[in-house]
Order: sequence, then C-alpha cells, then structure tokens
Amino acid sequence: MDTSYIAYFPVWVLPLLAILLIWELFWKSASMWHAARKKDLPWFFILFIFNTLGILDIIYLFGFEKIKANKLFK
Repeated sequence: MDTSYIAYFPVWVLPLLAILLIWELFWKSASMWHAARKKDLPWFFILFIFNTLGILDIIYLFGFEKIKANKLFK
C-alpha cells in the first residue's frame, strides 16, 4: 500500500479539517435537534443530507426558527 501521497498535504490541512468537522457537528446537531423536537420532518431530512459547513443549519436556526444565541440548546 503506497502512502507517499500523504506527504504532499501542507501541515495546516489536518488541523483545519478537524476544526471544520467540529464546526459542522456543532451546528448540525443543534439544527437537527430543534427540527426533531418541532417534528419538522422535511427540514430534518434536508439538514441530515446536505453538508454545507453549517451554513444551512445556521439559516434554519436563526432564520426559520428565530432562536436566540443564548437559547441554542434549550
């Protein structure tokens, strides 16, 4: 198995991917939690399928749900 392709990635790529993964998981879990509690099935599946680095999730939470930042996980 040839793993020499790993050496071609810049050093900053893996930390950036880790940060983006945490960012996406935070917003996706918050938005899907609110969609599930509201029993909003179409939004739940849209949020589950599309990974937009949290953009769609933030739009859902603050645009459609009108959630305040201090009440995000309540």
